[in-house]
Amino acid sequence: MTETLKKAGSQDRSDLVAYWSIPLLDGIHTVEFEHGHTTGKRVVRVDGKLLQCPPRCRKLHKEIIRKEWVFKLVGDETFEIGKQKTKCVLRVDPLPHFAFSYSLYVDGKPLEKFTEKQSQNIRSWAIIIGNQRHRVVLEKQTLNVYVDGQMCEAEHFFVKDGTEIRFPLEEAYAVIKATTTDENQGVIQQLYLHGKLVEEDVI
Repeated sequence: MTETLKKAGSQDRSDLVAYWSIPLLDGIHTVEFEHGHTTGKRVVRVDGKLLQCPPRCRKLHKEIIRKEWVFKLVGDETFEIGKQKTKCVLRVDPLPHFAFSYSLYVDGKPLEKFTEKQSQNIRSWAIIIGNQRHRVVLEKQTLNVYVDGQMCEAEHFFVKDGTEIRFPLEEAYAVIKATTTDENQGVIQQLYLHGKLVEEDVI
């Protein structure tokens, strides 16, 4: 299924046909796809960040794939995103009346299934310390903790009402507390910084 882009901004991209958001360990990444139905032009951008390039290759956005003339209008584009280099496949399929459908597969799964699995397997929090934004992710199965996409050294402790995972975050120590509830929620993981509860991100 393709997520339709609400076209905005000052830059006109008349060939922009699809936009996706992908939750990974190092953050939420965006993928944009331009497809010229007449020329077959294909442009794939990730995160839309400005690049500092030599003048001969300077572009306003980070283009990881650019093909100006592609006479075969359907087919796949394969690329990697994120610090873990997660494999993505962007699929272009034909529809009647010279139309096309666009779908994205992440780590071998349709994006919807991948996002559903991520929401089940990880917990994530966004923290701002000073002027710096950090993303903390807990893998529930392995209990590994990632800060900004990098696995950090964490200490695990058994406490009276559950377990705690303590890890450094800049000059402070953060704590993920896991407690078992009496209801059907099972184990609840919560992040604390300086003793204050941090609200969880929702994927």
